[in-house]
Amino acid sequence: MNYTIISLALLAAAVVLVPLFRFLKLGGVLGYIAAGILIGPHVLGVVKNPSEMAHAAELGVTLLMFLVGLELQPSRLLALRREIFGLGFAQVVGCSALFGLGAWGLGSSPNAAWIIGAGIAMSSTAFIIPMLTDAKALEMRYGKEAVAVCIFQDLAVIPILLAIGLLAADSGSGNVKMPGWNALFALTFIAVFGRRTLGAMFSFAAKFGNNEVFTAMALFITLLISAGLDATGLSASLGAFIGGVLLADSPFKHKLEASLAPFEGLLLGLFFMTVGMGVNLGLFWMQPLLPLALGLIIIVGKALVIFLLRNRLAKIMLQPKCDYQTGLRLCLTLAVGGEFAFVLFQAALLSGVLSASTVDLLTLAIVCSMLIAPICILILNQALAKASAPAARAFDHIDESSPSVVIAGFGRVGQIVGRILNAQKIPFTALDASADHVDFVRKFGNKIYYGDASELSLLEAAQLSSARLFVLAVDDVETSLTIGKLVQHHYPNVTIIARARNRNHLLHLRALGINNVVRETWLDSIELGKRALSNLGVSDSESESFLKRFAEHDAAMLDKQQAVIGKDWEAMIQVSFNARAELEHLLASDASTVNPSTRIQVPK
Repeated sequence: MNYTIISLALLAAAVVLVPLFRFLKLGGVLGYIAAGILIGPHVLGVVKNPSEMAHAAELGVTLLMFLVGLELQPSRLLALRREIFGLGFAQVVGCSALFGLGAWGLGSSPNAAWIIGAGIAMSSTAFIIPMLTDAKALEMRYGKEAVAVCIFQDLAVIPILLAIGLLAADSGSGNVKMPGWNALFALTFIAVFGRRTLGAMFSFAAKFGNNEVFTAMALFITLLISAGLDATGLSASLGAFIGGVLLADSPFKHKLEASLAPFEGLLLGLFFMTVGMGVNLGLFWMQPLLPLALGLIIIVGKALVIFLLRNRLAKIMLQPKCDYQTGLRLCLTLAVGGEFAFVLFQAALLSGVLSASTVDLLTLAIVCSMLIAPICILILNQALAKASAPAARAFDHIDESSPSVVIAGFGRVGQIVGRILNAQKIPFTALDASADHVDFVRKFGNKIYYGDASELSLLEAAQLSSARLFVLAVDDVETSLTIGKLVQHHYPNVTIIARARNRNHLLHLRALGINNVVRETWLDSIELGKRALSNLGVSDSESESFLKRFAEHDAAMLDKQQAVIGKDWEAMIQVSFNARAELEHLLASDASTVNPSTRIQVPK
């Protein structure tokens, strides 16, 4: 077995397929599984015997359980106790019962049916968390509930694995080593001395080693506890989980997570690749509709159970008012099959509780659920967005007659201009393209109209032709330039003063012929520079003299840049504003053109 070629194939498949599946919004987990299928025995055949990779892949699950244990801080469990032990418990029991009864009804033994139901009830933490992160939903209600349910599922895996061993031993099948007094002694020792011992070991690594030593210590302890409990007949995953729990409240928690996360990600990816290598494509080609139908049944069944349980519990435990949109998002998020289903099914296969053909079919069904779930979630999101989208709001009717000033953009800049004009009893008409912002500003007594100043009809309704002044204070650069061009062309007799976000915005406005432009950060920056010199001991007269020369130098630089940018301003509107390159250019230009004799001496 050429491990170099296999390693290259694994990495190449992951590098190509995982980003592709993430780009397609199908998730990295499915990308790893597809990579495993590609290089497995059924396609390219780079890996002939996937079982030879199983031991390395199991490390990913071991580290995952260690990190799950690290997350079980008492404060977090207390904050999410209702969701974890209420909704999480109900979801696992409800889904296990539904699919377990279904498997029993189709002819499975009671023990096998229970394991099938428990496996299908699991959702993919590795699939769900990145999806919630990408959607920025971790802090949303359904995101928090999804994470809480995943925590309970992760907790439930340990007793389920132990139960599988007991079922196998009771039936006399499988090569099962039952835990005895040595297991009880090991658990007692870890409970009494584990936290203090682990803390001392990590303190030693942190004090006398570097980051590499600390990471090696974390890996060593995780594998040591796992191997120790495995030798007593308990699960290696249980050992890793207990080790994580012992360190959940330690000062090393965050450093441990940062140190182990890359290893956990790579090894968990290898685990999913191994799952992909073991996918029975022959069964899929013979009966493609069967696993697809089972995958769809898994999603629909889990989603229905979770939706009903969640809405019932929301009335009793979570919140008095039931939010059905949140329930729909949650049930589809959790409806996907999970990595622990593969772990449970493989454990049941090794223990002789499930047959190889059953595990092959169930594995295909779980993979199909991972393929179907993102599509269902995408459809749901689009449907909810369409249903909740407000009807297009018509622009406000403007009842002002011949205002002296029209202000386009009533944000942080436009509002200050409006306050100054209002203090002087100067009438103005303010326009803003954000309906929500208009409604908010109106609550404070401001007179403002909802409308897009880049539309000529709105400017006509605002009677801009009779105004003396147009204040262009729109925040978005491209919209500002569009409005500026429109006003310059149709209202050439109206004076325009404009706000520029930055230097390049100012140059583009000047290229349109709008010369009365204020750079919003310029005066503040000059004032900060003046105060910086003052605090360094430079006299006011010296700093004012220097800053005057600096401003003249900057104005000259603007004129030089204007000569270039004004040649083809329409093309320049499309140019991306590169602030870093601009800063480097300005610093180099300042250093080379400012006369050294004008530089002031900062007192020591």
